[in-house]
Amino acid sequence: MTRTLLLSMKAGDVMAGCLRENVGVSAIEQLVSGGVRLVCMSSNGAARMRMVLKEKLIEGEVVRERFRPRGAPR
Repeated sequence: MTRTLLLSMKAGDVMAGCLRENVGVSAIEQLVSGGVRLVCMSSNGAARMRMVLKEKLIEGEVVRERFRPRGAPR
């Protein structure tokens, strides 16, 4: 099972939910298409958050921000 969830929520609300459910967060990022990408520390934590936030899950493809620069550093 993947540790990654795509959610139609604000990052602060996602973090509050993870704190409430005692789920560790490895990474969280804003999505260009709206919402956030959450990576939990464990697959058990991700499964818990999927149950708690099932109505907020985004299905399908999303657009993410480019993280790394396109060329060599100058």
